[in-house]
Amino acid sequence: MTKVRNAPLRRRRGRGTLSIIAGLLIASGAIRLGMHAGTAFAFQSAPKIDVAEIKEPQVCPDNAELEEVIHALTRREEEVSAQEVEIARQMEALEIQQAEAEAKIAAMKAEDEKLRATMAAAATAAEDDVSQLTKVYANMKPKQAAGLFEEMDPEFAAGFLARMAPDAAAQVMAGMTPKSAYAISVVIAGRNLGAGAADQ
Repeated sequence: MTKVRNAPLRRRRGRGTLSIIAGLLIASGAIRLGMHAGTAFAFQSAPKIDVAEIKEPQVCPDNAELEEVIHALTRREEEVSAQEVEIARQMEALEIQQAEAEAKIAAMKAEDEKLRATMAAAATAAEDDVSQLTKVYANMKPKQAAGLFEEMDPEFAAGFLARMAPDAAAQVMAGMTPKSAYAISVVIAGRNLGAGAADQ
């Protein structure tokens, strides 16, 4: 009877010991798991450092050197600005001079054309006048015309006589003195010789 009663008591004690050991193992595993989890979290949350991004420290210049560099850059900028202003002024002056030169050339061309037109008109008028006078002298009596040509300069008289018909010119020269007729004949012959040489 005594052995039967002590059996459940031993079982209860064995189960209690097992429960305590299991509890200790679970607690130990939880502590280890917590430690590993904390280490892993701390490792993941720590910032990553790229070794390639690490550069050599740069030495910052002191204030005196920095001011000198800034002053040099400012002075250079002022010089460039002044040069740009001078170049712009010179370009403007050149454009004005070019415009004035073009205006003068245009005015000179206009004056030249006007002068040419005036000379052409004068030449036409003179030619018309000479032709008209030639007709008047040709229609005069040879003796009257000979008296007029005697008073003229030989070159001037030769111009009229050269324009007249040969028979009318011969009659006028026949009424002149031999000296005047000879002088006019020499001028006419010289003009004919000059014209022939120019044609050759």
